[in-house]
Amino acid sequence: MPGLSGNRVKILTTSNKSVFASEGSGQDSSWRQLMNSAIRSGKDLLRAVQLDNSPISLAAAEGDFPVFVPVPFLERIEKSNVQDPLLRQVLPLADEDQTRAGFSVDPICESDAVLADGVLQKYRGRVLVIAAGACAINCRYCFRRFFPYEMAPRGDESWIKSALQIEGDPSVNEVILSGGDPLTLVDEKLSFICHRLASIAHVKRIRIHSRLPVVIPQRVTEGLLQTLQEIQIQHGVQVVFVIHSNHPNEIDDRVAESLSGLRMAVNQLLNQSVLLAGVNDDAAALIGLSEKLLAAGVLPYYLHQLDRVRGTAHFEVDVQRGKSLIDEMRSVLPGYAVPRLVKEYPGEPGKTVIA
Repeated sequence: MPGLSGNRVKILTTSNKSVFASEGSGQDSSWRQLMNSAIRSGKDLLRAVQLDNSPISLAAAEGDFPVFVPVPFLERIEKSNVQDPLLRQVLPLADEDQTRAGFSVDPICESDAVLADGVLQKYRGRVLVIAAGACAINCRYCFRRFFPYEMAPRGDESWIKSALQIEGDPSVNEVILSGGDPLTLVDEKLSFICHRLASIAHVKRIRIHSRLPVVIPQRVTEGLLQTLQEIQIQHGVQVVFVIHSNHPNEIDDRVAESLSGLRMAVNQLLNQSVLLAGVNDDAAALIGLSEKLLAAGVLPYYLHQLDRVRGTAHFEVDVQRGKSLIDEMRSVLPGYAVPRLVKEYPGEPGKTVIA
């Protein structure tokens, strides 16, 4: 387990310049400013990537699920390329307005798994806490785009109630912080939550799911790394951190540096992807992603078949195509570099491994 030296986190960098702002320089406000300055409409997004004169039909559904694209992610999108795989993930195309049988607002029946406000249990021994309603970026394929985020804990009193709910069930040994994105909370709030959950005697692991280290690498602050290390040292729990990246172009040098720093602070650093038509449904993209993840200390973990949420049918990839892609990856990469292709079915005791 990584340790603390003089109450400061040891930072791994791949250049002469640290990825992190120096102490007292407002590093926490830096990522929050980047959140505040995000692109918030389809028209503005098209203008920013120099496609405002292209005959692209935007979704009327944009009003129900707003565009939200922070600048660090925006800068990785190739200009004037409507087929750019990063742009496709965030651009609200008119395809979203189409209805298709089998697609619903709650495809994995999370509403049936609610134990208390913001606390869900789908699998034995694990509970999921909706830590925040805000996200790092609004991905157009998001399976929680219709989720009632008003139920998420907000003040300290709400968080204490959530912790008491978990405390009352000794069969729970892992707590998953999800959302939205738990890293949209400031370091102080996240530290309070993590320490409270880690203090529960039967909790052995805390798992954090976040897209922020990829979208805004500045979010990986010294304060965040110190919190992750402290809860392991003080409470003896393991910390598993799961990022979400779908394409190698998402991982530039700055992201790779932040992921390397994050890897030093946790027990396991994993990646989950979603198999998406026009984004990563080719072997070269998936192989390139695995290579970049491994170089940054991240283990490829899951490649998800799309959860069939309403408005996302244009992203769906055939299961047989997904299996073929996994076979192609296995022919090139070592086994540990090949994610498992999985699908979530409501009521099952875990995710179903397809390939």
